[in-house]
Amino acid sequence: MASFARLAGRAVAGAGVLALSPVLGLAALAGTAMVGARPAVFTVAGLAVFGSVFFLGLLLCVPRPVVAWGRWLRALVVLGVAAAVIWQVSVATLEPAPPSGAPSKVAGQRSWRLSTGSELAYVRVAPKRVTRPEPVVFLHGGPGVGDLAGDSAFYGRLAADGFRVYVYDQLGAGRSARLADPRGYGLARDVADLEAIRLAVGAERLNLVARGHGAQVAAAYLAEHPDRVARTVLYSPDGLSPGRAAGRPETAAAFLGPLGAGGLPDARTLAVSTLLEVDPAAAHAFAGDLGLDAHLALLRRRSSSPCPSPSGAEGGGPVGGGGYVALSGRPAPASLRRDLAGVTAPVLIVKGPCDAQSWSAATGYRRALPGARFTYVGDDRGAAYLGVLRAFLTDRPVAPYEGEQPPPGYRGPR
Repeated sequence: MASFARLAGRAVAGAGVLALSPVLGLAALAGTAMVGARPAVFTVAGLAVFGSVFFLGLLLCVPRPVVAWGRWLRALVVLGVAAAVIWQVSVATLEPAPPSGAPSKVAGQRSWRLSTGSELAYVRVAPKRVTRPEPVVFLHGGPGVGDLAGDSAFYGRLAADGFRVYVYDQLGAGRSARLADPRGYGLARDVADLEAIRLAVGAERLNLVARGHGAQVAAAYLAEHPDRVARTVLYSPDGLSPGRAAGRPETAAAFLGPLGAGGLPDARTLAVSTLLEVDPAAAHAFAGDLGLDAHLALLRRRSSSPCPSPSGAEGGGPVGGGGYVALSGRPAPASLRRDLAGVTAPVLIVKGPCDAQSWSAATGYRRALPGARFTYVGDDRGAAYLGVLRAFLTDRPVAPYEGEQPPPGYRGPR
């Protein structure tokens, strides 16, 4: 009985060590990456710790024979099994994920080479006759999630009101260029690009229409260039809370990624997800732009929002990548809320019955912008939103929503 208890105890201990092996391997991967090691170094460190702990767990699980030759046989069997598992994990970790595919050009696509050094893809929709001097510039969400075709088709309808309409992919997203050094991305760069766009289109002032994270870009531009904005519309705005990384999938299912053979999480997905949590630049060095594009597409398939976008872009997932930009996040600076207090340009905040951002994020903008108007549209199909958009941009009345709490029928996050 005592002998059986010892064997059972060793088996339980061994199972515990086996379960800890991927956790400790990922901890070694993350810790080595955080001290600035190169991908080859932190990858080997993670695999070495995983392999050593996994081997120890197997040794504990397999009973130790009494005879000497049995001990050698046990060691060889354990070593062989451990080597096979470690090899499979190594191959899965090191093998690049299939790229999500480079997006093809959309109808009317052009390119800006801006004074900031950014090369951005855009579509211009021109009216038959320009009757309004301030063009409309649309800022997509994510960050890193745009739909040049869908957004230009939807917002291009504003050209019927005499506006020139510009829809573009922000730096690092969609069909726009990527940076070799990912540390160059950020809200300040997006604002500088937007000012360079204003100069490139020859406009004294811009009408900004923003969705999701694009609202942060619009707000930061408003704070820095208040005299360069005619009107601003913020649809389903992402929050102003400092330090919040916008747009990142945070569910456990998204972190684990797809399940492989035996119901185990995919090793590479776990490695990339871990690196993104501790050092997005290390994740970029490990996986590259194409790998992170594929990783983002995978995570959004597993944690997609049930709330559609009026133009269909974000409800259907990212178009053309933007993985690093989306997965690293772009938190709003702590000063942004304070800087918005003096903005006098007309601002309209729009919420729908089911959109991806929280109701509290919209009310945060409402408090930060004392003169802003707030309205609620009652359908997800986009027709009501487009009507509100046209009315506001052409200085016609928009029905206000006075309540602080969402109305009955609201299905989005609180």
